[in-house]
Amino acid sequence: MHHSIYTPANLTTFTNLDGLGLTAIGQRLTPKKAEILCQVTNPDPWCQTCGTPGNPRDTVTRRLAHEPFGWRPTVLVIKHRRYRCNHCQRVWREDLSQAVAPRQKISRTGLRWALAGLVTQHLSVSRIAEGLGVTWNTANEAVLAEGQRLLIDDPTRFNGVKVLGVDEHVWRNTKSGDKYVTVIVDLTPVKAGTGTARLLDMIPGRSKAVFKTWLAERGEAWKNNVEVVAMDGFTGFKSAAAEELPQAVEVLDPFHVVKLGSEALDQARQRVQREQYGRRGRKDDPLYKCRRTLTTGLSLATEKQKQRVEDLFNVAKHEPVQLVWSVYQRMVDAYRQKKPEIGKWAMEQLINEIGTKVPKGLPELKKLGGTLRRRKPDILAYFDHIGSSNGPTEALNGRLEHLRGIALGFTNLTHYIARSLLETGGFRSRLHPES
Repeated sequence: MHHSIYTPANLTTFTNLDGLGLTAIGQRLTPKKAEILCQVTNPDPWCQTCGTPGNPRDTVTRRLAHEPFGWRPTVLVIKHRRYRCNHCQRVWREDLSQAVAPRQKISRTGLRWALAGLVTQHLSVSRIAEGLGVTWNTANEAVLAEGQRLLIDDPTRFNGVKVLGVDEHVWRNTKSGDKYVTVIVDLTPVKAGTGTARLLDMIPGRSKAVFKTWLAERGEAWKNNVEVVAMDGFTGFKSAAAEELPQAVEVLDPFHVVKLGSEALDQARQRVQREQYGRRGRKDDPLYKCRRTLTTGLSLATEKQKQRVEDLFNVAKHEPVQLVWSVYQRMVDAYRQKKPEIGKWAMEQLINEIGTKVPKGLPELKKLGGTLRRRKPDILAYFDHIGSSNGPTEALNGRLEHLRGIALGFTNLTHYIARSLLETGGFRSRLHPES
């Protein structure tokens, strides 16, 4: 063993006090917490008013929550001197600004630990409060304020956005209806293959005006840098993007296109079910039993699933469902082509066919064809901009659902937006550059 790589044990260094301008002079350990007695490393007894030295008047004690060690709350017990000026009689205390922010109960190191736990480890505020040995409100207010100051308010946070994703998200379910926000995501790292999507902002409401106002606030230089906007089928987002980002290519991402097809397939299946049985599907009805299998891509279906579909369509009354199912399968197959140009050709052929040649008695397919025909340029644009899918935006929505779960729900929208930005705003590298 090379003893030269070791240094003498130092409680100040071990507890990260040297960066706070404090020196550890004692400790008190109990099963529930650890208390570190410390003092200011470099006291400054000079009066800031007249510049003459002061005499120590007395010592007060200040307690601060600190970074826990071994998940045992650690408290800094600071011996805080007060001085009186011999000349002007001014009284002051030793400066602790290096150790703690004004009127704060958590040390700067403890606050940094809490913020890293929230952002990189996805800890709940309750767990952070337990680790710090403070109340939930104290931990929540301190961490959100520090995250807002250090990360969210960073003026460079919106730089470098070339591919934008926009979607709607239900942030709260109430008896009077769902509460929506518009979610705006930076998809540039996904398109470039350099990282994951990051949440840029969340705005109350879901409308053209909401998205348009947000874009207008960004400035011309920023807007001119956006090349692609990925979105769902909501025409309000499309109109806002066309007006504020005329140079950007609008892409209707595959997730929502395929979702349109699966909805048409479900509606056709349900209609035929009602016409055939006069009621909704039950567990032993063939159409109901195959509801999941029908939306499975043929390339992923097992032999058992393929046989089940074949048996279903051997019944003549199920022919309308088979026609819509075949269209759905062609949509999925177009997106799974290895060569984008082949997928684009297949999708264009499909849109042209169902946009003009739909057999009678298939209202679901007619509606689907009309939607695809209206959004044809946006659908085909995806194949020219592979990687500009809104799928990562949906993944972020899933991450936010998990956030709502560990927080046991939210009632304050401002609080929810701040937590969502810290959770999915791409700040991990800022707190842990090596990760």
